[in-house]
Amino acid sequence: MNFPLYLANRINVKGQRTFSKLIVRVTIGALAIAIIAILLSVAILRGFKEEITTKQRGFFGDIIVTKQTLADYELTPVLLTDSQINQILNTQNIESIHGFATKVGVISVNDEVEGAMLKGVEADYDQRFLKSSLVDGDILDLKAENAEQQLLISHYLANRLHLKVGDDVIMSFVQDNRTRKRKFLIKGIYRTNSDDWDKNYVVGSIDIIRKLNQLLVNEAGAYEIRVKDFSQLAATTHAINEELPIVLKATNVIEYWADVFNWLEMLDMNDDIIFVLMVIVAVINMISSLLITILERTNMIGILKALGMNNTALRRVFMLNSMYVIGYGLLIGNAVALILYFFQRSTHFFKLDPSIYYLEYVPMHIDMFTLLILNISVVILVFLTTIIPSMLITRISPIKTIQFK
Repeated sequence: MNFPLYLANRINVKGQRTFSKLIVRVTIGALAIAIIAILLSVAILRGFKEEITTKQRGFFGDIIVTKQTLADYELTPVLLTDSQINQILNTQNIESIHGFATKVGVISVNDEVEGAMLKGVEADYDQRFLKSSLVDGDILDLKAENAEQQLLISHYLANRLHLKVGDDVIMSFVQDNRTRKRKFLIKGIYRTNSDDWDKNYVVGSIDIIRKLNQLLVNEAGAYEIRVKDFSQLAATTHAINEELPIVLKATNVIEYWADVFNWLEMLDMNDDIIFVLMVIVAVINMISSLLITILERTNMIGILKALGMNNTALRRVFMLNSMYVIGYGLLIGNAVALILYFFQRSTHFFKLDPSIYYLEYVPMHIDMFTLLILNISVVILVFLTTIIPSMLITRISPIKTIQFK
């Protein structure tokens, strides 16, 4: 029989000391709160970073090939040959490349006027991000006969102009000192909760812009590239720049939106701070609980020493007792954290102000590997800190404890 384990179980299950039981319960609660705070903070911050990154990548892709910067109102026309496009597609980590163009226009409807930038996309354009952002209607059918008349408009512009899906709008463009008007049909309404996109852009066919600007059939204002592995974005951008003609430049989303991504990187510090603070709270409570348990059972320790039980075995009893407390606390904490995690993932119950956070709800994401690493780290750190207070057992004299029983 493993006597230290048996004795630890007796202390945990059938111990009669009311004060130490209260302290143990407080310690279990503190450990549970600590792991809840750690898991939820990691899940929220990771979810937030992923959602914001997805939004920044979604509208203009991961890498843009231009002659000028994206800040220009109308991009200078560029043309990549089929061989150059194939060369880029054969570059490692490239998923797709599509041409697009932009043109400033004015939307007139219901006696209302609003300026907007038309982003024209090709027929094979990847509309997954636009589809995920739709609040009404459908994405563009750019292979239909009326593809040039279809338009996606933001929820912000739709509200300002009192538009809904199926409405017709007139958009005016200036070309060669002449105003040219085009009629569009609202095919869908999207909302990204990013002012950069929602207040400024509508999406339609690139053929409209090609005709207005008298571009060649395959000519575009820029090329939008999507990558397979976002973590390799910098290396992929460098590889593409090596393949491009000297007049063209590839700029990735992190370079263009440097302020946003620097801000997201700073969020990692919050994870570390919360982890350290919660572990400190757990450690202090664990040490207090162990010391009180030892002091309350001084007489038992003295008797066991008198009967021949050595310090190592006695320390093992209380270390096993600590593992029970740690395990119970983590079990409760993980259960509560996972319930809250899946509840929020399925219901989006906890909301955010999208004008501030770019999101309408608190996002959460955590994988099983991270969950295990965080739990193991807490167990190891808290358990190791209980070794020092357990040394108190070696200073307890059996003669004195029995004498003053």
